[in-house]
Amino acid sequence: MSETTATVPRWHVAGDWFDTCKCSVPCPCSFAQPPTHGDCDGILAWHIREGRYGDVGLDGLNVLMLSSFVGNIWAEHTDTYAAVFVDERADGPQREALQMIFSGQAGSWPAEMVGMMGAEMRGMEFAPIEIEVAEDLASWRAVVPGRAEAGAVALTGPTTPQGARVQSTNLPGAETGPGQVATWGRSTVDRADAHGFRWSREGLSSKHITFDWTGPD
Repeated sequence: MSETTATVPRWHVAGDWFDTCKCSVPCPCSFAQPPTHGDCDGILAWHIREGRYGDVGLDGLNVLMLSSFVGNIWAEHTDTYAAVFVDERADGPQREALQMIFSGQAGSWPAEMVGMMGAEMRGMEFAPIEIEVAEDLASWRAVVPGRAEAGAVALTGPTTPQGARVQSTNLPGAETGPGQVATWGRSTVDRADAHGFRWSREGLSSKHITFDWTGPD
């Protein structure tokens, strides 16, 4: 990736992001608070509904990350590690574009997030990534076969109207940046076995948040 910010083309991506993690519902990290147990690890998944990097179309492509940290990710934190899977369906220019955007080298919100996290990368690979998000946000799931699996159902309860979603706006710690809407859920599966990350659990925090980024500004 030899491009510099001076030569990054105009780009835009929008779509679905969600995570599953070890925090109790709702994840305190989204409220810019320390995680439930003082540390956290989980799966983060992005599905690009529509996107373009210069002349390169990115519609329908996926990215998935495994991550862990100790402390408050929005304040003082240590031992931050990550590994990234990039959609193997992407051709050469698309792969370059996805790496530029999600590494933060193409600017916009990912650059802010990458700079804040300061994660040590454990690995990056191209792999099949399956992501499904129900149109009514009743559920969401992501799978990298044999490596990672995340799934959740939207949070509900005795006073939730039928078909309604538990949602938040103006989160102080929205992982996809300002101005997006979060839908809260509970994980049905949260499993990883790759690049030194290993866990298997369910019934803990999950959330879906839209993303809409334009760069390189």
